[in-house]
Amino acid sequence: MQVCGSVAQIMLSRGTHEDFLTVSLAFGFAVILDVLISGQVLGGHLNPAITFAMCFLAWKPWIKLPVYALAQTLGTFLGAGIVFGLYYDAIWAFGSNQLYITGQNSTAGIFATYPSQHPNIVNGFFDQFIGTASLIICILAIIDPYNHPVPMGLEAFTVGFVVLVIGTSMDFNSGYAVNPARDFGPRLFTAIAGWGTEVFWTGKKWWWVPVAPFFGAIVGVMVYHLMIGCHDEPSPSASEQETVKLANVKHKERV
Repeated sequence: MQVCGSVAQIMLSRGTHEDFLTVSLAFGFAVILDVLISGQVLGGHLNPAITFAMCFLAWKPWIKLPVYALAQTLGTFLGAGIVFGLYYDAIWAFGSNQLYITGQNSTAGIFATYPSQHPNIVNGFFDQFIGTASLIICILAIIDPYNHPVPMGLEAFTVGFVVLVIGTSMDFNSGYAVNPARDFGPRLFTAIAGWGTEVFWTGKKWWWVPVAPFFGAIVGVMVYHLMIGCHDEPSPSASEQETVKLANVKHKERV
């Protein structure tokens, strides 16, 4: 919701309120807040691609993937509805009582991602693929207990900064969805709210490009475990450390 809201302010004000950096900031801090809110119950799963990666690693049962994905998509759908209601008058005034998907008066881009003029489908797929792979690698590094994990309680802030970095470096092509639910839920809402089914066919059927995060998630997991994870050495448990200490003390006494 916060991401769509920040985009709405830019588009509806024609750039006089905020800029692309504020969208990235909104995205990053929204992730922080959402993880803090839902982390205790659901582990902060906001992205089907991340849930898919956790299932791929056998950290979550596969049965949870469709349940989480449905909840994540429903959440983004409802968030888009809230933003639409919040900026209802401004949206209709912006397009002179018309809802446009493309062009100077387009407003569909407030909710879902659409390509800039330069990228083709392959470039867009690669864009989402690399963005999600980077996200997964960083998240695995953050939660890996054997790889200098961040202090407890700061995981949400670190993940939010990762999203911020990805946003400020990979926003130009199509708005870095890197989250199938974040794109499909709002896109479905716009199709129902008045923009029509054309939202699924615009930009050479761009709507399917945000499935790339699932492939990026697999590669991100593989790259992390190949380059980092397989080299991790588990730290000895507290009991093992205590045993070593006692053995060292006894050895010194004998000496």
